[in-house]
Amino acid sequence: MTDVTVVRYSFEGEKFEILVKPDPALEYKLGKKKDISSVLVSEEIYTDSNKGTKPSTEKLFKAFKTEDLTEIAQKILEKGDLNLTTDQRRKMIEEKKKQIVSFISKTYVDPRTHLPHPPLRIEQAMKDARISIDPQRTTDDQVKDIVEKLRSIIPLKSENLSLEIIIPAQYASQSYSVLKSVGSLKKEEWQNNGSLKAILEIPAAARPNVIDRLGSITKGSATIEVMK
Repeated sequence: MTDVTVVRYSFEGEKFEILVKPDPALEYKLGKKKDISSVLVSEEIYTDSNKGTKPSTEKLFKAFKTEDLTEIAQKILEKGDLNLTTDQRRKMIEEKKKQIVSFISKTYVDPRTHLPHPPLRIEQAMKDARISIDPQRTTDDQVKDIVEKLRSIIPLKSENLSLEIIIPAQYASQSYSVLKSVGSLKKEEWQNNGSLKAILEIPAAARPNVIDRLGSITKGSATIEVMK
């Protein structure tokens, strides 16, 4: 493998390129690396790296709203297309597939049972529907079209649930931070005895995870009921 590859990004017909180290760049695109300095071969921005041509400051500012070359390189790396090897592309597709499957499992339910489909069932449905995954597009950009294609294989519905939750006093403080992180608190009442009564709105697919987390914290003493 060569020690240098290119990331290409286009904005309103203008092309921009940066030179990067292949494996660190892939790790960055997969979210496994945060330090861009270890990814860049240099901070130079090109219109054509083969010819060594560079854009004007005006064109850079128009496209990226900054003249900071590191910030520009970061945006190109995040939004642009990394020139992948076959092995890198395979790894990136697998990683993106995991992200998409996880998102669908946590966001959509089987409308007949109001429970999420297991990840393995979603993966099989993606295979049956011959879903193609773009490794360089975000999950948000792809998931809507993928869900529409999957609906011919498995029933999927995005819906929210409201849970009425009562947390005993000794676990209320720790549980409160979890409630805030997993959904939208529509109502909270701190009782005179220190216990917490709350109404939490969550994606229906998140119910098993919420029950497991609160059950673990409260040692099974929390009361959780689905509101009709």
